[in-house]
This record gives sequence, C-alpha cells and structure tokens, in this order.
Amino acid sequence: MGYLLRRVGFYLFTAWAAITINFFLPRLIPGDPVQALISRSHGMLDTSAIRSLYVLFGLDNDQNIFQQYASYLGQLFRGDLGLSFTFFPTPVSEVLADSLPWTLGLVGLTTVISFFLGTFLGVIAGWWRGSWVDMVMPATTFLSSIPYFWLGLVAITFLADQGGPFPSSGGYDPGVVPSWDMDFVWSAVYHSLLPAITILISSMSGWILSMRNMMLTVSSEDYITVAHAKGLSERRVMINYAARNALLPNVSGFALSLGLIVGGTLLVEIVFSYPGVGFQLFQAVGSKDYPLVQGIFLVITLSVLVANLFADLIYLVLDPRTRKEG
Repeated sequence: MGYLLRRVGFYLFTAWAAITINFFLPRLIPGDPVQALISRSHGMLDTSAIRSLYVLFGLDNDQNIFQQYASYLGQLFRGDLGLSFTFFPTPVSEVLADSLPWTLGLVGLTTVISFFLGTFLGVIAGWWRGSWVDMVMPATTFLSSIPYFWLGLVAITFLADQGGPFPSSGGYDPGVVPSWDMDFVWSAVYHSLLPAITILISSMSGWILSMRNMMLTVSSEDYITVAHAKGLSERRVMINYAARNALLPNVSGFALSLGLIVGGTLLVEIVFSYPGVGFQLFQAVGSKDYPLVQGIFLVITLSVLVANLFADLIYLVLDPRTRKEG
C-alpha cells in the first residue's frame, strides 16, 4: 500500500507540473494568438468580442500572471478548455469529443490487439526455438523497424491508389451522415481497415521481438530449471514461470502505448487524413489554434499518467517483490 501511495503522489505532482507547463506554453510562443484569430476573421470581430477572447484565453491584461494561473486552474476544474480558434466558437472539449472516438477506435483497438497477439507469438517463438514462429523472426525484425507512416504510404500506393480496394483518405465516404446507422458504421470501418492494418503489422512485430528476447533470457534462469525438475508440465512452466516474468518489461511498454493512444499515431493519421486527435493536432499547430493545442497536450499527458498508474497496479499483481516494498 505504501508503494502505491507513493506512486499516486508522484503522478499527482507530475499532473500538476504538466498543467503548469500547459499554462505557460502559449505564453512562451511568439505572437499573439488572439490577433491571429482576428486576422483570420478579416476584421469581423468588434472590440467587445476581442476583449472577450482575451478573457477566455486567460490573457486579460487586467490580471497578473498568478491571477491568470488561478483562473486557468478554475477553468480546468470546471472542465472548460477554452474555445477553439479553428472551429470558433466551438469549445475545445467538443472538438476533442468529436475526434477522440476516431483515435480510440483505430489506434486503441489496434494497440490492444497487437500487444496480446504479439506477446502470444513472442512467447511461442522464445520458448520453442526453431518453431514456425521463430523462423519468421528476420521478417519480424524488418517490419518492426519500419515507421508507421512509411508503411502507410506503401499501403496507399499498392492497395488504395491505381484502383486498389481500399480508400486512401478520410474517415467515411463523402455524403454519408455520421450516425449510428449501418451505412455510416460500415463506411467508418471500411475506411479504418488500411490504417489499422498498417499499425497492426508494425507494432505487433515489435511486441513479438521484445517478448521473444525476454523469453530467451528468462528460460535460462535457475527457477525454470527447478520447475522442470519438479516434473511440472511444459505448458505450466512456460505460462506460470517463464511468460509471467518475461511479461513484466512489456507491461511498461504497453502502458505507455495505451497512454499514447489519445495522441494517436500522428503521422499515420496525417497520411490517411484520418479525423482523429493526431490529425486535429496537426491542423491546430498549422492554424495556430493554441487553445486546441493546449487541450490536446493536456489530455495526452493525463492519459499517459493514468496508463502508467495502471501499469503500476499490474506490477503489484504480477511481481510479489513490489508488494513487499509497501
């Protein structure tokens, strides 16, 4: 329990630090974000509207930096992330609510599937050296080194362009109204297949490679020899002794992958023009939409912290030595 409380305290402090950095981030960027919005509106905003924008963005000159910081914290506690400049006057929270399901559906599902499938194949490849899984390790090593976006470009070239069976961009067909009817669901699934396959192939190869290497290391430990000497079945030794201990380093990597799901695979979403959080971040940076950039960075940071806390809880279950520290 002491270990868990220390970790929770550490993550709370880190969350406060991330929020503070997120507050100062737009204030360190050269230029005035409100003036950038005014120039895009071609002078259609009156004086009161401009004044309101400065207040909403926390840049009110009537407040010192500490008062602005206190107001910013108050906005966060109320769930107010400000207004998006790109989609003005839509709140940032609504923009995120529209893009998050796309990223969670694409990157989240492929991350979970690739981890479990890659870990399972890695266990087999490392335990039964010379099996069919182990024989394809050179190809796995090659695929794990290929960046997602480059594999995406190759997939578009051969499977989308020149009359390929898959669409090359977008989240659904033009003219389809987003709703929960079968036409939209099928169109969304169809558009996600190619980027999902791209992410799955590359990320699964990495999990296979890392788990195989850990299984090779663990299989030479003394406790594996003792387990065999006790007459335990091969399956039990592999799962309960070897795989359980070899899995620990992968848990940290998986937790980090879960946290980065919210950020999406940025370049993949850009390559496929997929309407997820990563593509929104790319558009927000290009259009100097500082409130949206702030909101996305904050959500990504908090997601990584929650995912790492989840990893610590898994460690408590898998590693008895961690429990003894408390």
